[in-house]
Amino acid sequence: MVKDLTMAYGDSVVVRDLNFSVKEREIFIIMGGSGSGKSTLLRHLIGLQEPARGTIFYQGASSGLWEMATPERERLLRRFGVLYQGGALWSSMTLGENVALPMQEYAIAGAEEISALASLKLGLVGLAGFEDYYPAEISGGMTKRAGLARAMALEPDILFFDEPSAGLDPITSRRLDDLILDLRDSLGATIVVVTHELASIFAIGDNSVLLDGQSKAMIASGNPKRLLAESKDPRVLAFLTRGGTSRA
Repeated sequence: MVKDLTMAYGDSVVVRDLNFSVKEREIFIIMGGSGSGKSTLLRHLIGLQEPARGTIFYQGASSGLWEMATPERERLLRRFGVLYQGGALWSSMTLGENVALPMQEYAIAGAEEISALASLKLGLVGLAGFEDYYPAEISGGMTKRAGLARAMALEPDILFFDEPSAGLDPITSRRLDDLILDLRDSLGATIVVVTHELASIFAIGDNSVLLDGQSKAMIASGNPKRLLAESKDPRVLAFLTRGGTSRA
């Protein structure tokens, strides 16, 4: 739950007074145009940036993310998996080594078991048999899927995706959307996605917030399809009808 959150860089406010909740096992979309604060909000949610004001609560935690003691916050952050833009894979490591890295860092098992778990995660995203490939040897869509496998390495309760469809062609993007839906259903994870891509927003979104850079505020929240059908706000409709989308 996000309560009265204001994000800022120094005296420059990005978005003020955010209030919303994310339910378990839903795909929650953070949407908005360029410069609206989407990625900044993600950085706040995963503990990389402290709010100017307000609190972020996670179920099972004793206090807000930035109010808890450092050891408790570190334990909480281990429940998160993050897919960054571009996949953010280490170019000098194979896909198997990239996925194994978080497991090695926390020493969750022996070397052979970690290697087997890395192969399992790659298999879940359709990359079985690609353990020994390097990032430069695979396509952009495969890179995103490998990044997703690494995000799942520690069996997270919540997955965060930052513009997962960016730079992908429509067919590859749709396949990634289908994969996200499959993973939500099979793993039971909660998924938070930052995106401005309408096709993905309508294909996978259960709930959402729409950030507006001009007003520096959240101007809508709810299921994206319902917002398209019912909203009277011209700013919301302008965002959700880009490229010819209609209420029909």
